[in-house]
Amino acid sequence: MSMHPIAELTPDRDVVLIIDDVPDNLAVLSDALEQAGFMVLVALDGQSALEQVELLVPDLILLDAVMPGLDGFETCRRLKTMDRIHHVPVIFMTGLTDTEHVVSGFLAGGVDYVTKPIRPEEVLARLETHLHNARLVMQAQQILDLIGHAILGVTLDGTFAWKSPRAQRWLLDYFPPAPQAVPVLPDPVRRWARTRIEAGANGDGVAGPPLVISRHGRRLLIHFLGEVNRREFLLLLEEQSEEEPAQSLKTSYNLTARESEVLLWVAKGKTNRDIGEILRLSPRTVNKHLEHIYVKLGVETRTAAAALAMNARSDLNLPALTWGAREPSEPHSA
Repeated sequence: MSMHPIAELTPDRDVVLIIDDVPDNLAVLSDALEQAGFMVLVALDGQSALEQVELLVPDLILLDAVMPGLDGFETCRRLKTMDRIHHVPVIFMTGLTDTEHVVSGFLAGGVDYVTKPIRPEEVLARLETHLHNARLVMQAQQILDLIGHAILGVTLDGTFAWKSPRAQRWLLDYFPPAPQAVPVLPDPVRRWARTRIEAGANGDGVAGPPLVISRHGRRLLIHFLGEVNRREFLLLLEEQSEEEPAQSLKTSYNLTARESEVLLWVAKGKTNRDIGEILRLSPRTVNKHLEHIYVKLGVETRTAAAALAMNARSDLNLPALTWGAREPSEPHSA
């Protein structure tokens, strides 16, 4: 069994971290994985494993479920709270085949398990499958980030299935980290997402106004994109300045601050009801603002007003896609 000092590692191969308190198990697995071309790191207990991943992020973790001190389930839960490691697949190794223990492994954040005595061929097959899947997810997240999209995959209970890098950064900017066993959506976002999920389950659809979180002169808009499968949903995050786009409209057309905000949301395809919810106004008040806007812009329809708004200044920074917007078909009256 080879030991690789962390400081000397140059991970040009996939790195597997084995966490097991039995040296014989470590030796068998380490030899088999190294012969298959993997770089192997080992840890004899959960605490030393947590210290190792602070220095080098492995591509996959093989974790013994039953260890003295910090057991495998708690070790996995702590690993999944670490931003730099939460995406790494964890495969449990266990002689505990009771349903209760298998479920505990998955609830702790594991993606699979193998039973002892360990069969290296089975471990290699499962390992290759999960590495392949993890690479596909990581590539998709990086592509989303490169094209400017911040997207979250969340489960019904609010835990993260995955996060694009930009979405992760914005969540940390707008919501301070919480010491939770498994990373979950911040409470305000989780409550709002639940209403969207329930609306979809009741046949009411999931379209609607975004959740708006303001902080330090900027705001984070969270759009509900809908269901991926029965347990996973997608959220789109969008960050805006609270002042620049609306200020540009205000200056260009001599609008009031509130009128410029209303026009900005009209240009994004939002209905009067949506705008009222976002700005905390009644639909009748939104309609009154629109009447004044039409007069100042010299137009008669919201379509014409939206077109003028989008062409007014090249620095409006309006998104090319209005995710989750409904067709603005209601009449001008409240």
